[in-house]
Amino acid sequence: MNGKKVYFASDLHLGLPTHKESLPREKLFVKWLDSIKHDAAELYLLGDIFDFWFEYHRVVPRGYNRFIGKIAELTDSGIPVYFFSGNHDVWMFNYFQEELGVEMHHKPLIKEIFNKKFFLAHGDGLGKGDKGYKLLKSIFTNPTLQWLFARLHPNFSLWFGNQWSVSSRYSKEITHKFRGEDELITKFTRDELKNQHYDFFIFGHWHSPIIYPLNDSSNLVILGDWLVNNTYTVWDGETFKLMRYNAEGDDAVLSEAK
Repeated sequence: MNGKKVYFASDLHLGLPTHKESLPREKLFVKWLDSIKHDAAELYLLGDIFDFWFEYHRVVPRGYNRFIGKIAELTDSGIPVYFFSGNHDVWMFNYFQEELGVEMHHKPLIKEIFNKKFFLAHGDGLGKGDKGYKLLKSIFTNPTLQWLFARLHPNFSLWFGNQWSVSSRYSKEITHKFRGEDELITKFTRDELKNQHYDFFIFGHWHSPIIYPLNDSSNLVILGDWLVNNTYTVWDGETFKLMRYNAEGDDAVLSEAK
């Protein structure tokens, strides 16, 4: 593997509860990005990087310049960055792809990485159940409604979107405890394994960092968040680790896939 590693992170929720209050979190994440750029083969950002995002054809949300600039630096240096939209930044379109050179994904991605098969997604809305949320998501992803929202002046629409996002129940669920077999996402992964093998299912969304073994050779991975946990995962072709970032440089290994 030539000493290179693949990194995964999600759920920064930049802008929550305000741009000013999320700035230390943005600076911390940028510092983490600086710490991995020397050995990163690829970087996967699996959704809810922003607590709210809507880009017009000629307008993008104000702020986040440190994060955006660092992503541009990584892609300019030849590090591939894969960006998945989440339920909070579902209205990401082509700005990051065209301006920053990232590869945008709005649906799950199945990919072989260092000879292991990965199922990658933000994770929301997968599998059976949660019909209320799926209805809400279908509304947000409706092209006609997106077009109508874009007709609003950015000063109002971005203010309204941020206010709604902060007050929504999804923003408040930042201490969710993973419930193992009772989780819909666990049931989804087990159903997927009936059809084909995956070595790793990696999701964001639940803010509860864990490597959960599904069988002897397959793991469900929840990345955690950067609101409370400051967690990420790393894969070097031999070991897969769940880590907690320490700005002082001594990152902690929380668990390791078997």
